[in-house]
Amino acid sequence: MLVALLLSRAEVAQTPLTVAGSAFIAGIAIFSGSLYALSLTGIKWLGAIAPIGGAALILGWGCLAIAFGAP
Repeated sequence: MLVALLLSRAEVAQTPLTVAGSAFIAGIAIFSGSLYALSLTGIKWLGAIAPIGGAALILGWGCLAIAFGAP
Protein backbone atom coordinates (compact mmCIF):
# COMPACT_ATOMS: atom_id res chain seq x y z
CA MET A 1 0.00 0.00 0.00
CA LEU A 2 2.87 2.35 0.78
CA VAL A 3 4.39 1.72 -2.65
CA ALA A 4 1.08 2.59 -4.30
CA LEU A 5 0.91 5.84 -2.35
CA LEU A 6 4.47 6.68 -3.34
CA LEU A 7 3.68 5.98 -7.00
CA SER A 8 1.03 8.70 -6.89
CA ARG A 9 3.72 11.28 -6.09
CA ALA A 10 5.26 12.83 -9.19
CA GLU A 11 8.72 13.63 -7.78
CA VAL A 12 9.64 10.00 -7.05
CA ALA A 13 11.19 7.71 -9.70
CA GLN A 14 8.40 5.57 -11.19
CA THR A 15 10.22 2.51 -12.60
CA PRO A 16 11.98 1.38 -9.38
CA LEU A 17 8.71 1.74 -7.47
CA THR A 18 6.83 -0.33 -10.04
CA VAL A 19 9.45 -3.07 -9.79
CA ALA A 20 9.38 -2.81 -5.99
CA GLY A 21 5.61 -3.24 -5.87
CA SER A 22 5.72 -6.24 -8.17
CA ALA A 23 8.59 -7.80 -6.23
CA PHE A 24 6.76 -7.32 -2.91
CA ILE A 25 3.61 -8.97 -4.25
CA ALA A 26 5.55 -11.88 -5.76
CA GLY A 27 7.72 -12.25 -2.65
CA ILE A 28 4.78 -12.36 -0.27
CA ALA A 29 2.91 -14.84 -2.45
CA ILE A 30 5.88 -17.16 -2.99
CA PHE A 31 7.36 -16.96 0.51
CA SER A 32 4.15 -17.19 2.50
CA GLY A 33 2.38 -19.42 0.00
CA SER A 34 5.13 -22.02 0.00
CA LEU A 35 5.26 -22.10 3.79
CA TYR A 36 1.49 -22.41 4.08
CA ALA A 37 1.47 -25.18 1.51
CA LEU A 38 4.32 -26.93 3.33
CA SER A 39 2.49 -26.81 6.64
CA LEU A 40 -0.84 -27.94 5.18
CA THR A 41 0.40 -30.69 2.87
CA GLY A 42 3.68 -31.80 4.45
CA ILE A 43 5.42 -31.89 1.07
CA LYS A 44 9.02 -31.15 2.02
CA TRP A 45 10.27 -29.69 -1.27
CA LEU A 46 7.89 -26.74 -0.89
CA GLY A 47 10.20 -25.42 1.82
CA ALA A 48 12.94 -25.02 -0.78
CA ILE A 49 10.83 -22.46 -2.66
CA ALA A 50 10.66 -20.02 0.29
CA PRO A 51 14.13 -18.49 -0.34
CA ILE A 52 12.99 -17.43 -3.82
CA GLY A 53 10.22 -15.41 -2.19
CA GLY A 54 12.71 -14.00 0.30
CA ALA A 55 14.97 -12.91 -2.55
CA ALA A 56 12.00 -11.18 -4.21
CA LEU A 57 11.30 -9.32 -0.97
CA ILE A 58 14.95 -8.22 -0.76
CA LEU A 59 14.72 -7.06 -4.39
CA GLY A 60 11.64 -5.03 -3.48
CA TRP A 61 13.41 -3.29 -0.60
CA GLY A 62 16.42 -2.62 -2.82
CA CYS A 63 14.27 -1.03 -5.51
CA LEU A 64 12.52 1.06 -2.87
CA ALA A 65 15.91 2.32 -1.68
CA ILE A 66 16.96 3.07 -5.27
CA ALA A 67 13.76 5.05 -5.85
CA PHE A 68 14.71 7.39 -3.02
CA GLY A 69 18.39 7.63 -3.95
CA ALA A 70 19.82 5.76 -0.98
CA PRO A 71 23.59 5.29 -1.27
